[in-house]
Amino acid sequence: MEDVLAIYARPYDPARPVVCMDEKPYQLLDHARAPLPARPGHDTCQDSEYIRCGTCSIFVWVEPLRGWRRVQALSQRTRIDWAGQIKQLLSVDYPDAEAVVLVMDNLNTHTIASLYEAFEPEEAFALAQRLEIHHTPKHGSWLNIAEIELSALTRQCLDRRINDLDILNTELTAWQNATNTDQRQVNWQFTTHDARTKLRHLYPKN
Repeated sequence: MEDVLAIYARPYDPARPVVCMDEKPYQLLDHARAPLPARPGHDTCQDSEYIRCGTCSIFVWVEPLRGWRRVQALSQRTRIDWAGQIKQLLSVDYPDAEAVVLVMDNLNTHTIASLYEAFEPEEAFALAQRLEIHHTPKHGSWLNIAEIELSALTRQCLDRRINDLDILNTELTAWQNATNTDQRQVNWQFTTHDARTKLRHLYPKN
């Protein structure tokens, strides 16, 4: 926990930006019957019955101090998919950064080994050399700022049924662009001192 809190306390450094990532499964759903449109005095009505149209995984990347986000839904969340996202992060999003300081949970796909599964060793090594990885502790996913962004995204963009991956990505891109235009930064307040005071029961006893 203190490792991640120390990362959040670092001053902004464009050469070594701090980026948080998270992902969530999402079920594509369609209406079994067309909803009734809103009319004066009545909200839109939709049947509780729905049609399952498959699943996907939504990846969220956020740089808290710059107010930047990237969101994308993929049909799967394999090691290859995660590695492809890392390549985009380093080659497209941050091509000039010396390294990206990456905060994420300890999911089995979130490892350097995934890079070697996806790319030739030379490329995998070059990508790995530009990553400084910090994992949130087990049961400590609340420390991941990207999880907070996923919560906001869910409330603001995913509050209705979406039945197609392309439509979903169009909606996600619109949310991403609007949020990036606002450059809404994240002012993290919980410090190491707070952790030692408020969560002292989690620390080993002498």
